[in-house]
Formats: sequence, structure tokens, C-alpha cells
Amino acid sequence: MSSLIVVLIVVVAAFFILRTTIRVVPQQRAWVVERLGKYHAVLEPGLNFIIPFLDRIAFRFDMREVPMEVPAQVCISLDNTTMTVDGVLYLQITDSVKAAYGSSNPFTSVIQLAQTTMRSEIGKLHLDAALSSRQLLNTAVAASVDEAAINWGVKVLRYEIKDITPPQEIIRAMELQITAEREKRALIAKSEGQRQQQINTSEGQRQQDINVADGRKQAEVLRAQGEAAAIQLVAEATAAAIRVIGDAAQAPGGIEALQMQLAKDYIEKWGNLAKAGTSLVIPADLGNIGALVGTALSMVKQSSGQDRAAKA
Repeated sequence: MSSLIVVLIVVVAAFFILRTTIRVVPQQRAWVVERLGKYHAVLEPGLNFIIPFLDRIAFRFDMREVPMEVPAQVCISLDNTTMTVDGVLYLQITDSVKAAYGSSNPFTSVIQLAQTTMRSEIGKLHLDAALSSRQLLNTAVAASVDEAAINWGVKVLRYEIKDITPPQEIIRAMELQITAEREKRALIAKSEGQRQQQINTSEGQRQQDINVADGRKQAEVLRAQGEAAAIQLVAEATAAAIRVIGDAAQAPGGIEALQMQLAKDYIEKWGNLAKAGTSLVIPADLGNIGALVGTALSMVKQSSGQDRAAKA
């Protein structure tokens, strides 16, 4: 019975010693081993052996990328405007020994440094620039923190701002400014539209006036040309008629016929003149029709003589 107990004790002790000797490290993990309180080695992923009672696992680190929330903090811009800024910091432990002994808490140190760096960067910018320069702030904070975190075995991969929140009074003022700016752009666009409309209307009216003037000008030209052509035709017809009368006067009995026609026309004209009005002016020699007709005939004979002389 006592031998069985001894065997059991030996088995339990052996199991305990074996359990404390064999260590299986998961992938992307790093375990720091201390021997008698002093750094000894780093266990890599896979099967590892340590000496019981002498070695112990002092630190266990996750070597994967770790997102860390950066708590919101109040920052003051260059124009003395307060704003609340928070973000996310993406870290990765690259040196487990430095992470174990370079700082008591490397993650907390990195977050605190990120906050102080953000306050410093915000203090260099005005409010409008800070609100529109997120990428610039992200790059500046990540670069500054990464430079300091090398001694802690931590690599800062990137920093992303989540929110930048100005005070409510500033937000209301910005909303009013944006509204005023939009109203200004709307008024400018409306005035530009009205101006363009007036220009188009005036151009259309001007073109219409030009077209009307051109039409009137062409109509006047055509009318003048028509009147000139009519006058020319009348003159040519009159000249032809006079030539016919002159030729007829040269024929036998032509003078007598012309004399009779003149006397007849003279009497008809005076008869029509008496019908046209209530007042009538009568020449003193109205009864001497023969003298008037003779005068006309002498003019015809003189014209005929000139025509014959010209032909000769």
C-alpha cells in the first residue's frame, strides 16, 4: 500500500515537472522567460522547454496588430478655440524584450504620448485648418509616437482621428456661416441669370430692330426702284406718243386733224374745270380759241422741222 502511494506521488511529481518543463507557444505570440529573476530567453511559437523552479514565464505578448482607443481629450487651437478630439491607434509589438523591460506598460505609454502629441499639433493650427487637416494630423501623430515607441518595442502603424468636435457655439456659428455663404452663392447665381437674361433680351431686341430696319431699307429701295422704273416707262411712253403725233402731223391732212384734236381737248378741259368747283377763273381771250390752237400748231410744226433737220 505504501509503495502504491509512493508510485502515485512519483507519477504526480513527474507530471507536474513535465508540465512545467514543456511549453507550447501559439503562433504570433512571444513569451519572455526569466531565470532566477533575470531575463533569459524568448520562447518562439511551437514546442519549447524550460527548467522547472529556475525558469518562469514573466511576460506573454501578442505580436499581432492591436487597435487601441485613444480617449477623447480637449485641445486648444491656435486661435484659442477648444475642441474635443479622440482617435484610434494601431500598434504592433516588434521587440518583446524591449516591450517587457523598456516600459512598465508600453501600450499606456503610447496612448499618453499620442494624446500629448495631438494637443501639440492642434495648437499649431487654426480651427478651420484643424477641421480640414485630418490626414495631416494623423500622419504627424503617428510619426511622432512611432519615433518614441521604438524604445518600448512597439511599432505604431497608423493613427486615425475619429471625431473632432468644437463647442456648440462654434458649431452654430459655422452653420450660420455656411447658410450665409450658400445664400450668397444663390443670390450671385440668380443675379448672373438675370444679367444673362437681360443681355439675351437686349441682343434679341437689337437684332430684331436691325432686321426691321434692313427690311424697311430694302422696301424703300425697291419702292424707289419701282417708282424710277415707272417714271422711266411713262417718259418713254410719252416720248413715243409725241413721236407718233409728230409723224402723223407730217402726213397729208395731219395738221388739220391735230388742230381739231387740240381744239377739242381745250374745250373738254375747260368743261371739266367748270364741273370740278364752284369758282372758275376764265382768261380774257377765252373766245380766241383759234389763236391758241394756232400757237400750238406752230410749236408742232417747229418741232417737226427740227426733227427733219436732225434726220437730214
